[in-house]
Amino acid sequence: MSDAAHPPPSPQPGPDSALPDGISPVALWTAAAHAAEASRPGPYVNDPWAADFLHAAQFAGAPPGDGPVQRMLPDWAVVRSRFFDEYLLSAARSGCRQVVLLGAGLDTRAFRLDWPTGVHVFEVEQPAVLAFKEQVLNDTRPTCGRRTTVPADPAGSWATELLAAGFDVRRPTAWLAETVLYHLPPRTVEAIVATMTKLSAPGSTFGAECVNAGSAPSSFVTPFLDALASTGIHWHWQLAEPQRWWLQHGWEADVADLFTLPYVIERLSPYLPLLTEAAARCVFLTTGTVREERGR
Repeated sequence: MSDAAHPPPSPQPGPDSALPDGISPVALWTAAAHAAEASRPGPYVNDPWAADFLHAAQFAGAPPGDGPVQRMLPDWAVVRSRFFDEYLLSAARSGCRQVVLLGAGLDTRAFRLDWPTGVHVFEVEQPAVLAFKEQVLNDTRPTCGRRTTVPADPAGSWATELLAAGFDVRRPTAWLAETVLYHLPPRTVEAIVATMTKLSAPGSTFGAECVNAGSAPSSFVTPFLDALASTGIHWHWQLAEPQRWWLQHGWEADVADLFTLPYVIERLSPYLPLLTEAAARCVFLTTGTVREERGR
């Protein structure tokens, strides 16, 4: 990855032109948020490859529509990344030296976080996405002890590929499904979580963003969902009671009280006049630990 500035990327591809094979516009919206964050003093997320992904994809687009959610989304993406950065580092320092990024997309945490010694990061993702990513990363050395890509559909059957890549079911694991789950049908999510649970040794943890089923129909969120639907993107999996759902699937879960976190308050404070209570909780940033009797 070169630090030199790139020429401005071409306009966002229209409906008749394709992004690079397998690359989701959702991943590129997050990359755009990370790239913009790099220009801030004291960025909350330091991702020097984000602009390179945008350039390689010839992408300069933004989420459809111009409502309050769309205006807030780049800052939200940064806050979410920071939250899960801290979750993963805390889990690794507490003994989870095995990390699995489900639906890794353009995630660069294996390269940009200050990992403790001995962490092995696995990235489960479609082969085409991993190929695009490797082209941009260009043999960059990871900051974790070891990084292994696992070419497999994160919405499909990936356990065999993960085990073949060196995953050890005897070691505690920190799982992260940052945004992949709520784009999938509920039965697919249940199958993914069942696999995750089966492979988790005692002491394993998870992190995931979950859509709040009670807030999704609100006047704040609905226009955004309608705009997304016009591009073929949907929020299929929604939860009303995330702690109860995760408990039923083998995990003790907590939902973050975001507005107790200083960086959330600082970054999202300009949007507070727009946020009703429902709007402020339209998604849950959820973490948890595997129940001992369900672990291996």
